[in-house]
Amino acid sequence: MSHIVEIKTQVKDVAAVQAACRRLKLAEPQQRTVKVFTTEATGLSVQLPEWTYPIVCDTSTGEVKFDNFGGAWGQQSHLDHFLQAYTVEKAKLEARRQGYTATEQLLANGSIQVSIHVGGAA
Repeated sequence: MSHIVEIKTQVKDVAAVQAACRRLKLAEPQQRTVKVFTTEATGLSVQLPEWTYPIVCDTSTGEVKFDNFGGAWGQQSHLDHFLQAYTVEKAKLEARRQGYTATEQLLANGSIQVSIHVGGAA
């Protein structure tokens, strides 16, 4: 039986953030307080490619704090790819924690289909 699930991403899992960074070949995230233009944010900081300021994942609330100045300081697509990678990695981690296996397939539109396999079914 197949089910379609839509997920609103809250970034709360440190291991999934780390896995997303490895997947995208980004530097390891660091727990710290960083300057984001004129303010500061505390959490797991992730430096996206060509972004002036890092994004900051507050894993206690799930919020991602960033300032890309409407695209002038960083392309939105880089953040979108990070959130997609985080979501895929989180789904796979949760599947493994439940004793299931997960496979993924890149779709033509850039989406990633994650299939969770229960028992021996593949």
